[in-house]
Amino acid sequence: MPAWIRIALLNGLASVPSISHAQSGEDTYSNPLPVTASGQLVESCADPSVIQTAGVQQGWTMFCTTDPLSSADRDSSGALVFRSLPMFSSDDLVHWTYEGPAFDRDAATASAAPPSWAAPEALFWAPEAEMISGKHYLFFGVTDLADEAGGEPGCSTDGAIGYATSNSPLGPWQAAESPLVGPRRNGEGCDFLWTYDPEVILTPDGRRFIYYGSYVGGIEVRELHVASDGSLSTYAATAVPIALPNRYEGAEVAWHDGAWWLFVSASNCCNGPQTGYAMFVGRAEDPQGPFLDRNGSSFLDGRIGGTPVLVQNGNRWVGPGHGTTIIDASGQWWMLYHAIDEGSPYFEGEVGFTRRPALLDRLDWIDGWPSVEGGPSDEPRAVPAMRERPPTTSPRSQDAVFENGEAVPELSDEFDGGALGDGWTWIRQPEDGNVEIGGGVLGLRTQDLDLYEEFNEASVLTKPMPGGGFTVEARVSLDVPPEGCCQNFVQTGLVLYGDDDNYLKLVVLSAWETRQTEFAREVSPVPDGYPRYGSTVVGPPGDWTDLRLEVRRQGGGERVTAYTRAEGQGWVEGGTWNHALGEAARIGLVSMGGPGFLARFDHVRVFRIAD
Repeated sequence: MPAWIRIALLNGLASVPSISHAQSGEDTYSNPLPVTASGQLVESCADPSVIQTAGVQQGWTMFCTTDPLSSADRDSSGALVFRSLPMFSSDDLVHWTYEGPAFDRDAATASAAPPSWAAPEALFWAPEAEMISGKHYLFFGVTDLADEAGGEPGCSTDGAIGYATSNSPLGPWQAAESPLVGPRRNGEGCDFLWTYDPEVILTPDGRRFIYYGSYVGGIEVRELHVASDGSLSTYAATAVPIALPNRYEGAEVAWHDGAWWLFVSASNCCNGPQTGYAMFVGRAEDPQGPFLDRNGSSFLDGRIGGTPVLVQNGNRWVGPGHGTTIIDASGQWWMLYHAIDEGSPYFEGEVGFTRRPALLDRLDWIDGWPSVEGGPSDEPRAVPAMRERPPTTSPRSQDAVFENGEAVPELSDEFDGGALGDGWTWIRQPEDGNVEIGGGVLGLRTQDLDLYEEFNEASVLTKPMPGGGFTVEARVSLDVPPEGCCQNFVQTGLVLYGDDDNYLKLVVLSAWETRQTEFAREVSPVPDGYPRYGSTVVGPPGDWTDLRLEVRRQGGGERVTAYTRAEGQGWVEGGTWNHALGEAARIGLVSMGGPGFLARFDHVRVFRIAD
């Protein structure tokens, strides 16, 4: 039975002891981090941001997105209570104690009122804490502007970036009287770009920049100006695009080794056990970009770049992302981020409302590029250093080098003849003229059909799946234009097929302005209210793209990791999905999602590997 079917919802909050952890002598920790409120565990702390208390080596403050603290965080009517930008303190970066919300609409509490220009129902997301000229600043996204403040009447999508100031990292916070980055129109009515996820940096020459944006509209950066009275301003005319729409959000920008590093998250943040969120990174000489991945692909190219830095690895954690970088007293880098427990993804009694607890893992620089080694971790790890000590290092190269085992010729095909090799069978025979073989290539015309939830009309060309561990590789080409919009959801690639509702696929995909490689899972049956389909993404495609699925057997199912390689570039290792496809599962090829294009397969190769 797949892990996500095992629902282990919490009954209230577990009690934890109070202790001065920096003095406790503990040398290891385990994820999720022990974040507490009144001695009880906090279940969700999404989009975390951390700032070190000035002048205090062992003082840290963490801010998280507006959410309930736990399944038990409810009012007298039983409704969940949303804490507006909850604040936590720590003396060791591991154990965190709740200190209250940054904002509270209840005038009877000690917390400050939210900005007056935010609509009464607005939420405050993705905080960013900074010190500027000796004062604490808290930046945040606001989901909805008040009509009287210039918001679009009747709309909840006219989001903006705001900020507040304080003399203390724990407030009280005084919100600015107007947005720092106002709503950005994409069209008439309620059509706005997503203005979320602020990130602020200071350059070595004293300039400041603010990054913001998400899938709708992409990510931008503007210069940030600080007036003598501490007020801030930006100008839309200085905005520079950083990443194309429909791929990334949650920018975190760091300076390392003479370059700027853009950490961003991709895919759906909050899809319960089917969340495929993951973090990617790019490098630039200038904070305004262009940011390029390890293989030289730009975040502004249609075949959008991005080197994976933190992906799900097949343990209980899925959807790791929206992180912040930290450097401990030894100089060791860390990534603080959220992820989702696949077996207990939702607030109790609130199926569909994803809990995102805070996790911490070491970030190493390997071959000059960052990687969260072994993350998201689920076993004891050494704690961050609160005093100087030599940083840990990892000798592993990031180059994915494969030593395939014995070839399985009866399940492989070079397509060198004038017909399909032995063993291929169709699930739903395609129409005449949709299949062509010649010149060492299998051509499959894209169908205006799909293999997605209730839409199960697409043809699948299959061979049996071997027993034991194996890899399957395919070299594919899809003739959608490399740039431009919008051949949406046209795709081609590999499928591990149990049936129409139970499969894994790794495909080259056209989505709006982008061309991506998608690694997806569909599962059925699922509990009421649970999603059936989830996806993550891997590396950029090329004119030709190599797709590789590494399948290892475990517990009656499969643990499958995806790899991609654009022509002329290096392999990119992506995330891992678990499944239980059944004994009759098959390897398949698909070409679907929309008509009018040709997918070509140069070869399909299967190799045995040790489990």
